[in-house]
Amino acid sequence: MTSSKHQFPHRPYQPLDPGCSSEHAAVAFFNSMKLRRSVRAFSDRPVSRETIEKLILTAGSAPSGANKQGWRFVAVSDPVMKRKIRLAAEQEEREFYGGRASQEWLQDLEPFETNPEKPFLETAPWLIVVFYQQKTEDGKKVYYPLESVGLASGFLLAAIHQAGLASLTHTPSPMKFLAQILGRPENERPFLLIPLGYPAADCEVPDIAKKSLDEIAVFLESCPEGEA
Repeated sequence: MTSSKHQFPHRPYQPLDPGCSSEHAAVAFFNSMKLRRSVRAFSDRPVSRETIEKLILTAGSAPSGANKQGWRFVAVSDPVMKRKIRLAAEQEEREFYGGRASQEWLQDLEPFETNPEKPFLETAPWLIVVFYQQKTEDGKKVYYPLESVGLASGFLLAAIHQAGLASLTHTPSPMKFLAQILGRPENERPFLLIPLGYPAADCEVPDIAKKSLDEIAVFLESCPEGEA
């Protein structure tokens, strides 16, 4: 029954039934997601548009400020367009490695053996360029645009991984060229450039570790009665 106090119609919430306990479901998802890695060596094996559509719809299911959904996902498979993006990205990267980045930043990147060359921008069958909106198409305010698009991007990366695909969060700086090449309107700003596809057969990734639970989490729980 819809109450008159609600501006929108309401319906009963339908939680996901994972088919097991919450603990087991959480462990299973963690065990899956801990395998996700950023990949820079892609196969040119095709990925269907239908797959990309579902990945983007998953991203679009993320929460957003006042449900404004202030994001836009531009999916690019056209080789000519991917070539333009690669050339523009490499130009920005040459300036980054050639003096724009601090020495400390460059030293932190050394173990990953990155450089201005970005062939994956053409090899990967798809590029998804994530934009955030400063205002809606009709000029209305978008609340928490960066926080919202960050949540949607996290959903997207998880969905890509769950589909058995690999991805990379590429952030050439500045990224204005993406809006220009893709013909995006003034109210949109580029946030992430995500190549995705199947990893190359000889793909390798740096052998790094994530921080432990103690390093990333703080638990504030009530003490058992009688303890201080």
